[in-house]
Amino acid sequence: MGEKEVFLNINRRRFKCKKCRKTFNEELDFVGVRRKYTHRYASNIIKQLINSDVRNVAKNNGLSDEEVYSMLEDIVKNILPINVSNLRRLGIDEISLVKGQGKFIVVLVDLDSGKLIGLVKERKQIVIENVMKMWGEEVLEQIEEVSMDLTGNYKNLVEKICPNAVITVDRFHVTKLIHEELNQARIAEKKAALELNIESREKVFDSLKGNKYTILKAEDKLTDKQKIKLDIIREASPLIATMHSLKEEFRNLFDTSEDPGTGILGLLDWLEKAEPLYQKSVNTIKRWFGEVAGYFDNRTTNGVVEGINNKLKLIKRSGFGFTNFRNFEIRALLSWHYDVNLAR
Repeated sequence: MGEKEVFLNINRRRFKCKKCRKTFNEELDFVGVRRKYTHRYASNIIKQLINSDVRNVAKNNGLSDEEVYSMLEDIVKNILPINVSNLRRLGIDEISLVKGQGKFIVVLVDLDSGKLIGLVKERKQIVIENVMKMWGEEVLEQIEEVSMDLTGNYKNLVEKICPNAVITVDRFHVTKLIHEELNQARIAEKKAALELNIESREKVFDSLKGNKYTILKAEDKLTDKQKIKLDIIREASPLIATMHSLKEEFRNLFDTSEDPGTGILGLLDWLEKAEPLYQKSVNTIKRWFGEVAGYFDNRTTNGVVEGINNKLKLIKRSGFGFTNFRNFEIRALLSWHYDVNLAR
């Protein structure tokens, strides 16, 4: 009461069955079976846990780690399995569970509700398939669209188990490829400048050094100072100037296309112009052309998934990292499916 710890002494009645003669205790709707804490108390502990870690929550409330885990499992029983009966658009991505160890987990998101609906402990296709099949054939058949990055493993899986789904490649992952290729060209130009005479070298080298984000950032979002730097870069390196122009054209194409036909024709035109300078990106887009062009139909992106990934990283930091997948999965799902006000 008033955030103070309170003990309730309750005389729980005992009964005897007339038929089997076995005795049993009275059931209380505010206390779990064989539990010595109320549902409300457990709820309060879990609210604290969402923004902290087990050890600190246990210490602050005079509990053991085991007691906190017990409350966590009790709450989770009311949440899992997640209801996916209304799932129509699915987002798939991945994040690392333990940084630097190459241990990745797959993130499954309902793009319409903006909620995490599942985590898969491995990137193996068979493991992901088993998790998704638990949703049932009816749900898999009603999925209309799946948004993903340029990972072929997911594409093959979706084509196999989601017969009615259209696959859309996230435009920002494609843009990332173009940015990487543009930045590699910047680095190559900077190295090539070292072989020029002193006057030319300083002009090119100094303009390219430390200006990675000036080149990669959307031109209409640059500050006045950055715009001046961009003009200097364009003047010093015609190659970077042309590649930057193509990069901006690609971004504007996805931002301004009013209908699928205009978008697809514009993309074909861009591929033809960009191929001599963006060979790697152009080849990738050609392999995934249908999925990339699918953006122009519904303008679906993985932006919601990226936002959820950032939240998952925050959960990892607040929990000081997770080595146990089950613990991380529970904590993650609680953030979207338990006490909405806290999760948002």
